[in-house]
Amino acid sequence: MAEGEQNDPVPASGGSVGDPTGAQQPPQYAPPTAAPGAGPMPGPPPMPSSDRAYSTWSRRSETDYIFSYWTALGWTILTLGIYGLYVFYQLVRRMRDHNSRRVEFLDATLVFAWEEAGRRGLQEELTPSFQRAGAHMDVLRRMTGDFRDPVIWLVLAVIARGIVEIIAFVLLDKDLVRHDCAEVGVEYELSLIFRRFGQVVPEPDQTRIKGENNYVGRIVATVFSFGIYLFWWYYNQMTDPNRHFEGNWLQEDAVVSAIRALRDPAQPPPLSERGI
Repeated sequence: MAEGEQNDPVPASGGSVGDPTGAQQPPQYAPPTAAPGAGPMPGPPPMPSSDRAYSTWSRRSETDYIFSYWTALGWTILTLGIYGLYVFYQLVRRMRDHNSRRVEFLDATLVFAWEEAGRRGLQEELTPSFQRAGAHMDVLRRMTGDFRDPVIWLVLAVIARGIVEIIAFVLLDKDLVRHDCAEVGVEYELSLIFRRFGQVVPEPDQTRIKGENNYVGRIVATVFSFGIYLFWWYYNQMTDPNRHFEGNWLQEDAVVSAIRALRDPAQPPPLSERGI
C-alpha cells in the first residue's frame, strides 16, 4: 500500500452496503493485522508492533530537540550571528524529524491496538475509532512530504538572511498548528480504544492547540523594528514546539505503559530490553 493511503473497508462475503437484499455486513480489512488507516508494515520479517512503538518512543531524544532561548541568544551574540544559523537549522530539522517519528509511533500504536482488538473480538465495535484515527493519520503522513529539508533551508538563509527566516517561520507555525490538530484527533481515538482494553491513556488537552500567528502583523513589526522583532519571533519558534513536544511525551509514556501491560506475557520483551 502506498504511503498515506488508508485501508478501505472491503465488504464481507454474503452482503454489502449495496446489496439489493438489504443485508448489512461489518467491514473487513486487509491485511487483517493492520489497523484501518495504518501505514505500510515493515518488510519481512516484520518487527512486532509493540517493539516498533517502543523503539520509536525511545528515539525521541534524537528528534525532539528542546531549545533554551537565552542560551541560544547568548551564543548567537558571542559568535556574531554564526550560531544563529545553527539555531535556524535545528528549528527546521526538529519539526520535520518530530513529525516523522510521531507518524511512526502512532502508526505502530494503531497496529498494536488493532491486533489487540482482534484478540478480544472488538474489531467490529472499534472500527469507527480506527477509521477516524486513520483520517487524521493521513494528514500527518502528507506533511512528511512537505519541503522541509533543513540543509536547503539553511543554504537559502545564508543567501537571503532575514527574508528566508520569515518565510520559514510562517511555514513552521502553520505546520505546528496542522500537526497538533491531527495529533489530537489520533490521541483522542487511542484514549477511547485503550480504555476499552481496560488501560488508562489520558485524553489529549484540546485547548493546547494554538492559533496561527498574525503573520502580516509580525512581518510588519519585523520590518518597522529593523529586524529587532525577529528576536521575539525566534523565541516563539523555540518555546511553542518545546511545549508541544513535552505534551506529546506525557501521552507517549502513557501509551507505552499501556502496551507493556497488554502485551502477551509469552511474547519476548522489546528489542531494547533484550540488549539488542
